[in-house]
Amino acid sequence: MDLSTVVGLVLGLVTLIVGMTLKGVTPDALLNPAAILIIIAGTIAAVVIAFPMNELKKVPKLLKIIFTQQKFTSDADLIRLFSSWADVARREGLLALEAKIVDINDPFLKNGLGLAIDGQNADYIRDVLSEEVEAMQDRHSVGALIFTQAGTYAPTLGVLGAVIGLIAALKDMNNIDALGQAISAAFIATLLGIFTGYVLWHPFANKLVRKSREEVRQRTMVIEGILSVLEGEAPRVIEQKLASYLSVEDRKKLAMDSSEGAGKVGQET
Repeated sequence: MDLSTVVGLVLGLVTLIVGMTLKGVTPDALLNPAAILIIIAGTIAAVVIAFPMNELKKVPKLLKIIFTQQKFTSDADLIRLFSSWADVARREGLLALEAKIVDINDPFLKNGLGLAIDGQNADYIRDVLSEEVEAMQDRHSVGALIFTQAGTYAPTLGVLGAVIGLIAALKDMNNIDALGQAISAAFIATLLGIFTGYVLWHPFANKLVRKSREEVRQRTMVIEGILSVLEGEAPRVIEQKLASYLSVEDRKKLAMDSSEGAGKVGQET
């Protein structure tokens, strides 16, 4: 589970309800069927019009990505993996890595290593894997755009709901108490539109963009690692090159682990 998504969503709802209560508005005012229909169903209708069905079918999967933590191999573990592969390739040759393919779960990494073992040159491998990353970015951008557009439509539909509510309220101005309640209910649509747009849909889009960038960054690191192994670079050189993708703290930790590992090897020999 992606804890930040859940915490943010709960915090947003609590802030709204507590804020309404402090202003003297009971939370049950949000249970306005007309406002909910206009905002939720209207936003869905607008999104359905804006995107083809083959893209909309991916929405449940996108929601799963938003609410679950993506399981990637850590950057440090990837660097150690490429370092070990480089050591094997320098001692036994690149074909010795063929036995490693069956243990790889990541299709992208498996494809890249397979291309290297098959004897493809570095430029070809870089082109193939880079095109795959670009295609992935395009798919991800469409998913984020769906929620971005929903966040754009919802506040505007909130204004539409308020206008409809005001029209209904102003039809009968004889009862002042009823008029006040009707106007108050009319603005519930605006509240729901702004809340769903800026606390749900836009943040959802941003979360997808952030997760996409993280995956692209790691896949770029994978490309560099595979090409470094292909070119016969020393394990230490590969570690130094790929460490540029890490934060300062992670670089220090990797360096310490490498030093400890080297020390143990020295003691064993």
